[in-house]
Amino acid sequence: MHKTFKLCHKCSVVVVIVVLVEVVVVVVVVVKVVIVLSSSSSSSSRSSSSCCTSTAIAAAVTVVKLVVVIVAAATEVAVVVVLVIVVGLVVVLETVKVVVVVVLVVIVVIVVIVVGLVVVLVVVKVVVVVVVEAAVVVVVLLSSSSSSSSSSSSSRNYC
Repeated sequence: MHKTFKLCHKCSVVVVIVVLVEVVVVVVVVVKVVIVLSSSSSSSSRSSSSCCTSTAIAAAVTVVKLVVVIVAAATEVAVVVVLVIVVGLVVVLETVKVVVVVVLVVIVVIVVIVVGLVVVLVVVKVVVVVVVEAAVVVVVLLSSSSSSSSSSSSSRNYC
């Protein structure tokens, strides 16, 4: 029983750390959306069409990233709720001293699977964010190189 409780405690500590990382990621993405949208409104008075295009692309990509982060965070919160219920059940079983070995083994397996799912979600989300960031950098570099060649041929392009 004591080993089961220690394992559940370790899993819940891992989940709390993951949730804190999620909060930081969501805050960073929200701040980035605000910055991109404010720069989009300030750059609307500029005359370069490639500038407007790259700003619009960056804003759209940032909004997509925000949706991915929020959906992943909501899924992880749901998983944490399930984990809290399972850990609470283990604590109740220990308190009441109802020792059913099969039930405890199933509970431990559920806790380990849930923590594994949370870790997989975090890894997938980080990979998606990194890939999207790399795509934005490539698009911005390509649009800036094409805008420098087109700006020499035409001096007036409006959004």
